[in-house]
Amino acid sequence: MKILNSSLLTATLLFTVACQQAYDVKTSEKPTNIAQPISFLAFGDGGYSVDYPKKKHIENPRNKTQFIEKEKEDWLEDYRPIDEFDHAPIHVYADTEIATEASGAIPVGKAMATLCKQRNCEFGIQLGDNIYPDGADANDGKDDQKRMDDLILGPLLPLFEEESAFIVYSALGNHDWKTSRQGVALQTQWMGKKKNFHMDKQGYYSYTQGEPGNEVEFFVLDTNMLLAGQTFYEIPLNPDGSEGELKVALANGTAKLEAHEEHEGPKNGEDKAQIQWLKNGLANSTAKWKMVYGHHILWSIGGSKYSEGHVLRKLIMPTLCQYADAYIAGHEHDLELLTDDCSLYPAAKREDPLPLIISGAASKMRGKHSPFADHQEKYYPEYELIWSKSFVWGFAHVNIDNNTDQLKVDFFTTPRNKSGTLVPEYTHTFSYRKDNVYK
Repeated sequence: MKILNSSLLTATLLFTVACQQAYDVKTSEKPTNIAQPISFLAFGDGGYSVDYPKKKHIENPRNKTQFIEKEKEDWLEDYRPIDEFDHAPIHVYADTEIATEASGAIPVGKAMATLCKQRNCEFGIQLGDNIYPDGADANDGKDDQKRMDDLILGPLLPLFEEESAFIVYSALGNHDWKTSRQGVALQTQWMGKKKNFHMDKQGYYSYTQGEPGNEVEFFVLDTNMLLAGQTFYEIPLNPDGSEGELKVALANGTAKLEAHEEHEGPKNGEDKAQIQWLKNGLANSTAKWKMVYGHHILWSIGGSKYSEGHVLRKLIMPTLCQYADAYIAGHEHDLELLTDDCSLYPAAKREDPLPLIISGAASKMRGKHSPFADHQEKYYPEYELIWSKSFVWGFAHVNIDNNTDQLKVDFFTTPRNKSGTLVPEYTHTFSYRKDNVYK
């Protein structure tokens, strides 16, 4: 047997170590037991443009001063603190003095595209009110194909230019339903012809993202259909911001029956079928993570949607608490992060609170109701407000990591100057909701 000289032995050892290091680097880049995180954009209420104003702004035009004064009048009428008064940026139409609220749709689209250059964005979820003010089929003399190109597609073009295969999975909101069922059908048909959008014909559906064994299943609700199947009243808040009582409001005539147009009412029990579909789908899903989203909120601090929140919680919260890992909504034109500890639903054998994400500031902005927010914290121990930001344009980015069993939510805004600049606002991480059955 030959004995290697010291120089040759040293060279051989160095080569062996180098090969091992190269192998370690290569295998660490693509380890076989590491699941890829799933990241997506969440944005809602993005369908507003000054080119499609509300009817009341056409029939009762105001100049900038008058417009702001009306905003202040409405603010005080809701018992909001005057020192917190603010309003959206004002747009004045060319060659007139007519003013209206400016839109943040284009700036938000630019900001989302900027974010997706910096981090992974695999797809987007659109949280309803994709068309303002009255959905398609509005009988306003405007072409519906152009309307949808302008309001749904236009603001998101920067995203699609960055990634041509980017897909947005859309939900329906109350404004999408406002005109007719034909209007809803026109929107779903339009999306069916666009490679970057998806919405099932019936308005609620599910889809799966991720690798086998580490999938995330998304359940998309038509919450307007669910609420339209219920009879309930909008009850004004008390001067201190606490919730009004139905009996008192009925007696003094301030209770307002929530009236849905005839076409919005569920047909042949389709609202009940949707609730059963959600329960069966969540219960039978084999995905590790189960995310649910729809337009309407379950909790919020806006102060004007709380009656709807009560009704929707009664309809779906027991199912969400038992099976879901988060609920994402729009409807309130702000950014909020909340939880419900699910203590009112003992059948829900989950250890952690249910995360509730609100991202409804993709084209409009709205303020919070501070006294109402304080009231909720005091009277609803199951509820917790983690963070919020009002009077902003913005969106959320969600990252689900199966390696750490964590769900991370990042909120971003963009300035009122319409530059589309990306502004990081807040980050929060939730742990996977463990099942007490396995404790």
